[in-house]
This record gives sequence, C-alpha cells and structure tokens, in this order.
Amino acid sequence: MAENSWVENLPEAAQAYLEGRRLDEVECIVSDLPGIARGKAVPASKFMRQDYFHLPDSIFFQTITGDWGEAAGADGFIERDMILRPDMDTATAAPWTGDWTLQVIHDAYNRDGVPVPFSPRNVLKRVVQLYRDKGWKPVVAPEMEFYLVARNIDPAKEIEPMMGRSGRPAAARQAYSMTAVDEFGPVIDDIYDFAEAQGFEIDGITQEGGAGQLEINLRHGNPIKLADEVFYFKRLIREAALRHDCFATFMAKPIAQEPGSAMHIHHSVLDIETGENIFSDADGAETPQFYHFIAGLQNHMPDALAVMAPYVNSYRRYVKDHAAPINLEWGRDNRTTGIRVPLSSPGARRVENRIAGMDCNPYLGIAASLACGYLGLIEATQPKPEFKGDAYEGEGDIPRDMGQALEGFDAADALQEVLGPDFGRVYSIVKRAEYDEFLQVISPWEREHLLLNA
Repeated sequence: MAENSWVENLPEAAQAYLEGRRLDEVECIVSDLPGIARGKAVPASKFMRQDYFHLPDSIFFQTITGDWGEAAGADGFIERDMILRPDMDTATAAPWTGDWTLQVIHDAYNRDGVPVPFSPRNVLKRVVQLYRDKGWKPVVAPEMEFYLVARNIDPAKEIEPMMGRSGRPAAARQAYSMTAVDEFGPVIDDIYDFAEAQGFEIDGITQEGGAGQLEINLRHGNPIKLADEVFYFKRLIREAALRHDCFATFMAKPIAQEPGSAMHIHHSVLDIETGENIFSDADGAETPQFYHFIAGLQNHMPDALAVMAPYVNSYRRYVKDHAAPINLEWGRDNRTTGIRVPLSSPGARRVENRIAGMDCNPYLGIAASLACGYLGLIEATQPKPEFKGDAYEGEGDIPRDMGQALEGFDAADALQEVLGPDFGRVYSIVKRAEYDEFLQVISPWEREHLLLNA
C-alpha cells in the first residue's frame, strides 16, 4: 500500500500530525495487566505491509516488577504466541519522540482468532458487549488524579513534591488554586500540546489537595475509547514531566500525609434504540434502573476492589478525611461517600464511582466498575438508603488490604462470570505473586519499632 493512501485512512489527528512529514516508525502496543505498554517498534514501511504481529501470551502473566513468579507455572501456561491486530482507530502521535512516530493499540487473539480472555482491552470489550446484548449503551467519564514529584531514583528515599517555577516546592492544601496550577505551567503546557497532537480533548485541569497533585477530566463517551485515552494519557503525562526534570506518578498514595490519587468514574447507560438515559424516565424522575445500578456497585465492588485497587499501596489511600472513601454509602452531591450522584439535568443523570485508584489498569478498572453496575441491573436489587451527612463518621465496609481483597475476588463467581473466568484465574495468579513478593520485604517501620522493642 502506498504511504499516502495509508496515511489518508488514519484518524484526523494522526493525519494532521504527519502532514508534510514522512512517518518513520510505528509503536505496536498492547496493555498488560498492570497497564504497561508492551509491544514492538517497527519501521513504518514494515508496518504498512503487515496485518498483525506476534507476542507471547506470557506478557499477561507478568507482575508489576517484571517477574512471573508462580504465574509461569500455572496450569495451562505454555507461553504461546498471540496474534496482535491493530485497531487503526487508535493510531495516534508519539509527539515526544525524536522522529515522526505513531502509536497503535492492538487487540490480542489466539491462533483460532478468538480474543485472548485475559487481555485487559478484551475484558472491557466483553463487559461492554454484555450491555449491548441487553439493548444498553454504557457511557463513562474518567477523572485522572496524579502527582508531579521531584525526581526520585532511590527507592529508600521518601517521595517529595516537585519544585515549581517559583523555585519553591509545590504546596499542599491548595485545591482549585490557579496560582498552584501556574506553578506547573511548563509541564501542563506540554501535556496540552501532547494531548492536542494525539487528538485528545481535555475537559479541564485543576489543582487537587495534595502537594503537586493535579486532576485531568475527560469528556464522557465510549468506555473502550476512554480507556484507550487514559492508557495513552498516563504515558504522555510521564513524558511531559520528564521534559521538566520531574516525575509524574499515578501511585494511589505516593506521599504519606497527602491525599491519594483516584480515577473517579462517572457512569450513565443509554437505551440503544431511543438514545435516552435509562436512569431518567420521561418526566425526568429517577428510574428503578438508576437504583439497581447503585445497588450493583454497593453489592459487588468489595469483590471487585482487587481490580480497582490492585497493589498493596492502593489501600493506603482509603483514609478518613483524606478525600477518599472508606465505605460504599451513596449520596447526592456528597463527596464523602464511595458512590456519588452529581448534580445534573435528567438527561445527564449519572453515578460516580469514587473507589477506583489511579494506579489501576484503566481497561480493568472501568470494566470492573461497569460489571458491578451490570450485575445490579440484572439482579434488580435495591441499594441501601441514601446517606445524608459525613460518611467518614460511618464504619468502613471495603477490604482493608490486598490479601482480603483477593479472597473476595476469588470467591466472586457472578463478578468473574461477567469479567471472564479465564481472566479471573490469571489476574488472581499475578496479583498473588505480587503480594507474596511484597511480603518478603521488611519495611523501615518494622526495623524502627520492632528491632529492639518486640
């Protein structure tokens, strides 16, 4: 295929990026379970000639440390080659590279053409299809919180806020401050430039409550497209930070006394035939399905927490009065509850999941959240009464550590049937390998308080 005709079939933003230039390279990528981009970089001329490429399915058994642990010895693990096919709708610029490079997300299939069930993007596609089979179209809007921090190359050293353009460290407790946002102006400018080059629309950037903590809101839309964007955004934000001698981190709790970082997920569901929001009736009132969806989140999110809070650090975020929920109460315009119903018109009525951490894989976090709501719609259950007041005064009702969360996930037959039993098996193997590895590490707290006192 001639290069010109090939470029003409790319998304508009990718075409604009390459206008008057020669494409040098294409990064063929897929998300692993932690959300790391895996794949190959190939010359553009080769990419234009290939319909697919191969990677071993072992990439989905890899832990966040790059190890396989017991995963490689799991039943049925042979390390077969997968077929990775490009989704050209995801073709987008990699504007931080030294040459003219595109990124393209690929979908994973086995040799029989069946989607690999433990590929995160395939997991989300499976859940979205379950909605469509019922005549529903799920819509999501993610909010991404993250920190800009000083470079840290020593894991034994505590993470510190970055220096702003004033030469002073980023200050905490400055939520929504435009002055605080201006401190990170050069980094934010690059984030906007990279996002524009990639064709992404940012709905807004605000300063959050932590020192150097920012939030980016994305416009609502198709869950798969939005998960692709979050996947891409994590990379572009890191690259923008590196240009300015700092790190961007999506850890759930990078700094001990500061708020954690969440990926709040707003949900609504449309009727495919009418295009109407099923959470509102013709008179604008809340429907039974609105309450069923909330009930699904309340009933199934404890079992899904191992997916939305995937690391031991994730559970440090759930602290009273630190802008993170400790329970699954629901309330209208109440940010202390785990499930919030924002103020909106009837047509825009939605439910916000405030539980998911920014450290989760965006495909899996959105898939798990939608799966919980889907089960509520199918089961037609009722939520607990609306909570009015400060939910931090109540008791916590979510798992407090990774081990407890994994036990709930492993026993959650209904949830795993929605996400896919093969995914559930592999995910548990990988997360237990990570958890076991963590338990081999002796922390500074243990050495300080137990060495001579225990």
